[in-house]
Formats: sequence, structure tokens, C-alpha cells
Amino acid sequence: MDDTLAPMANSAAGLDLAASAARRAIRELPDELISQIAAGEVVERPSSVVRELVDNALDAGAGQIQLKLIAGGIRSLIVEDDGHGIPDAELPLAIKRHATSKIGSLSDLEAVATMGFRGEALAAVSSIAELAIVSRHDGAAHAWRLEARTGELSPAARARGTSVEVRELFFNTPARRKFLKSEGTELAHCLEALRRHALARPDVGFAVWHEGKLVDQWRSAPLPQRIAEVLNEEFIAQSREVFAEVGPMRIHGRVGLPEAARSRADMQYVYVNGRYVRDKLIAHAIRSAFDDVLHGHRQPSYVLFLDVQPELVDVNVHPTKIEVRFRDGREIHQQVRRAVEAALALSRSEEAQQAAAQPAPAEAGGRQRWTGTPAWERPMDGAEPSAASSSAPGAAAYEPPAPYHAPSARFAGPEGWRAPIPTRAQTALALEQAEALYAPAPAGGLPSFPAASLSMPGAASAAPLPASQAGEWPLGRAIAQIQGIYVLAENAQGLVIVDMHAAHERVVYERLKAALGETRIDAQPLLIPVTFAATPAEIATAEAHADTLRRLGLDIAPLSAKVLAVRERPALLAGGDVVELARGVLAELAQFDASHAIERAQHEILATMACHGAVRANRQLTIDEMNALLRDMERTERADQCNHGRPTWRQLTIRDLDALFLRGR
Repeated sequence: MDDTLAPMANSAAGLDLAASAARRAIRELPDELISQIAAGEVVERPSSVVRELVDNALDAGAGQIQLKLIAGGIRSLIVEDDGHGIPDAELPLAIKRHATSKIGSLSDLEAVATMGFRGEALAAVSSIAELAIVSRHDGAAHAWRLEARTGELSPAARARGTSVEVRELFFNTPARRKFLKSEGTELAHCLEALRRHALARPDVGFAVWHEGKLVDQWRSAPLPQRIAEVLNEEFIAQSREVFAEVGPMRIHGRVGLPEAARSRADMQYVYVNGRYVRDKLIAHAIRSAFDDVLHGHRQPSYVLFLDVQPELVDVNVHPTKIEVRFRDGREIHQQVRRAVEAALALSRSEEAQQAAAQPAPAEAGGRQRWTGTPAWERPMDGAEPSAASSSAPGAAAYEPPAPYHAPSARFAGPEGWRAPIPTRAQTALALEQAEALYAPAPAGGLPSFPAASLSMPGAASAAPLPASQAGEWPLGRAIAQIQGIYVLAENAQGLVIVDMHAAHERVVYERLKAALGETRIDAQPLLIPVTFAATPAEIATAEAHADTLRRLGLDIAPLSAKVLAVRERPALLAGGDVVELARGVLAELAQFDASHAIERAQHEILATMACHGAVRANRQLTIDEMNALLRDMERTERADQCNHGRPTWRQLTIRDLDALFLRGR
């Protein structure tokens, strides 16, 4: 800019700021502007309209919903349902702000059981688009059509139900229309909005049309089938069922296996009482259950449903109703994490053996459910949890998985063989013991690895497995070792390839975790307390969660209005950064009412110990030692991945081997 023009520009800017700073009179906004402001909160793009209109259709008891789009929903968007319909006398009220049939008092608002309740959607949409409603109520001679722009009500023809047509979205707010993406992008967002509803309501049929062509359709089906249709069959094959009942809370759905993790968080669906939500607390609980089984920054995939009493969750948090607030967030976090961990605990080999031992449904009777500590004092609607779950919609489609038992009950091998149960002393394997067992090989030779250190007592000393029994073991019978790195085994399906270091690392790690879980967290007093500058939120959290911090081995107390002092820390973490640990724990407590920072730090130390204690590459193992490792893997939780999330074994079936050699072609 020219030096002579700069003072003029600065002067003009100063005048603009002075004008904007001048006091303006308080005045009431016109209704149209109020509605457009409300629309800015509710309607972001065509998919926002789809979400609101489908919510209304579901609340009306629809059994079939059709979505018809033109130009990705920008030019035209129609939602048709076969619900109860709206009487002609109530149609003008439907497009007024804060007019709804779903709540009528504060008690209704505190126990919302419908998808919508704010009474703002139709009014907001009608202020930024051309809106028309055609509806026929039960018993009416014909339907009625309401034009929102003119208020004209006229007879129309249609079957029972309601059709809502939205044309030219943002026609009167060009600035907002410019922010819309291409037609293909907006169509993808509309499809995703309908998928979220389809997953939550498998009892309702959905169909979506674009430019007169059928894009997708989902007929009424059981929940597992609906999940497979909406997502894909691959997700079902690479996921595991989650089921838990804790007091009046029911958690069910499917969670993807660690090896099926994705690079993006694009297959994560959480529902609270049938409503799709984005909740940081639940997402954190699920992610923490994957702590030591995911590799790198991979993202888990899951479809999880939480059913709780409506009064225990506040859905009136965000205008789009996509966020919720729980009365007891800490309990929700713990129970969701435990339920997902229980589903992930079984390895693929354990699951195969458990499935083989599972009797037919007619003989099995009712399978037990995994249950935890009750979260609230009264049961839902005065009924027992099992009765509530059996009467819930879709309960028959979701039979809970088999309960998690002790290893001795799960792994009954051929001819009455039973996996030996480790004693407490055997389980508490310390680092120095592991280093002594796996000392570096002396120069001049590669001695064989001690069998007793690879397995529980008695497993290695057992006779080699007969070839006839190899197929009865999930991981089969060891047959060879390659380059001192991989173990080859034969099972009923074909060839099993095991990374012996990664596999044994997981075995040792789980033993160390079990030993740590039997003891309380010992606190180590600090000779000189460590102080650090703290924010008001950190100080408030330290005061509110003092008892929780002490249970975690931390004594954190305010020293002044802006300083916190750490007087005790967990003894196992004596070599770590105290301030960083304290800040991490306080941050999690403030956000989630629970912290697993101490546990994660402890597990990182145990993972290092297990890595150093596991059998190293280039160590030659005998057949007995390889079989002992395979048996240990079969009775170890999460044995499919090492501590760093890498796979420990792979299966090549006979069909895979035939394909490699073009057999049968």
C-alpha cells in the first residue's frame, strides 16, 4: 500500500470501529429473523433437514420411511412415512415455533422418550426454504396440504401418514447457500444421516431415491442383519458382540476386532436410547478398552447401543440433539469400558474353541449375561434387568455372548486335559526373573529355550501332541520353526504361523497385569513435595476428587490459589515425570470423572518388562517348547495382538494354500 494512502485507510478503520462501538438501543427482533437464527443452529445442510424430518417420522410410529432427493437435497427433499398423520386442525400449529405434541411439562422434558421434543425443526426449515406438508390422520376422509409460506390449507390425496417437502434450501439466505458443497457431497451426507437412523431402528424399513433412481433400501430385519446391510458383511465377520446389563443400564452392539481397525474414525456409531450421539465420554471409554491392542493411530470400529432410564440422561444439551449429558458419567464410562474389554478379551483361538464346546441353542437354554456393579439404586420401570431386556425391541435378535469364565472352565482339551491354573507366585513374574530366564545366549552356540519359562508348569513336560489330536486344538500342533522367528503349526483349518516373540510378549504381559491387579497401588511419599502452577479448573478438580486421587496413589493438594503440590505418587512410577502425570490425571478426571492415566503408565512399564522378558528372535525352540507356547496363547486374553498392537499369529486355510498353487483350476 502507498505510504500516503495508509493513514487514510487506518483512519477509515478507526471510524468503523468507533461506529460499531456506539451504543445501540435494545429492540425485539422480528419473528422471521428469530426463525432464521434458530435455523442456523438446527439446519447446516440438507442432511440436517433429513435428520429432523426422519426423527418426526419415527416419533409418529412410521413402519416405512422414504427419502426422495433432487440435486443432493439442495433443490428438493421429500420425506414420506406411513405414521399416524396430523389432523388438519393441527397442521398450522406444526410450523409454529415451540409447538409440539411430544412434551407438555417440565417432567416430560426431564424424561424425554421421543427423538424430537423442541418444536423448532419445521419452523426453522420453513424460514429458509419452501416447505409443504401433506398429511392424512387416522379416520380422515382425505389428506390435507399446507403451504408454509402462504398458510394455505387445501384438500389432497394420499394414504395415511405424512409427506414433508422442502424445496430450494437457503433460497432466501444466499450467503449460507454458498457454503454448501457439491451435489455428490451433500448426497453422501444425506445417506449417512439415514444410515444412522437405519442402524437404530431395524424394525423400520428405509428407502432413499435420488433423481428418481433408487440408491439404497433396507427392509425391516433383525438388528444383526440390519448392521450387515447398512455397513457390510465384512464388519460382522471382523467384529464381536458386546452385551452387558448393569442395574437399569443395558449395553449391546458390536465392536470391531483390533486387526480390523481403520485409518479414520468413519465407522463409529453410538446410540443412547435409540438416538445417535457424539459423546466424548463414551468414545474415550471405548478407546481406552483398545489401549494395548491397537497398532499406532488406528481407529476402532463399533456400533454400540446404551439403553438407560430417560431421566438419567439429559438430551436437551444441543439444538441438534447430537450431544447428551449423563447424571453419572463416571459409572457410564466404567461400565462401557468393561463391556468392550470383556468382548475383546477372547482371542480368535479361544473363540473358536468356545464355539466348538458351545451346545446347540435348544440344549444350552438361556445363556448367562455378563453383569457388573449396579450404577443406580432403582431398576428400570420397577422390573428386573433380565425382564427388561427380554421385552425390549430387538431383544430376541440379540442373544448375549457366552459368559467369561476362568481359564480352567473354558479350555477343557481332548481326553479330559485341563489347562493348569497358575499360582499367584507363578503369575507374579518380575523383570529380574524374566531376564534370568531369558539370558543372552553365550558365544559359540544357540542353546534351546527353557520350556518351563515359556509355559505354565506341566504344559511343557507333557508328551508331544499326537497328530490325530492336532485338529482339536485351536492353534494346532507345532511342526517347525523358521529362521528362529516364526513357529509353524498345523490345525484343522490348515497352517498357523506364529511370531514367537510377539506372542510370548503378550503372554508375559498379561501375567504381569494379573499380578498387578491383585495388589493395591502403593503410594510413595515425596521428601520434598513437587509444586506446579495450576489452572482454576485443575485446582477445583484436585479438591473435588481428592479421594479418587488417593486411591490412584496420588496426594495432590492446593498450596495456594494458583499452585498445586504433589506429596505422594505411585511407587511403581517413581522414575516418571510427576507433574506430567498429575496434569494428565486431573485432565481426565475433569473431563470424564474417571482417570486411567495411572493404569496406562503402569501398563507401559509392564509392557517394557514383558518385551525384555519375552523370548528373543534367533532362539531355537524344541517342538515341546513350541507346543507349550501355543497352549499358553490359547489360554491368554488378547493373544491375537502383542502389547504394541501387532498381530501375533496368522491362519492360512487349506483353501488359501490351494489358491497359492492354483489347485482345482
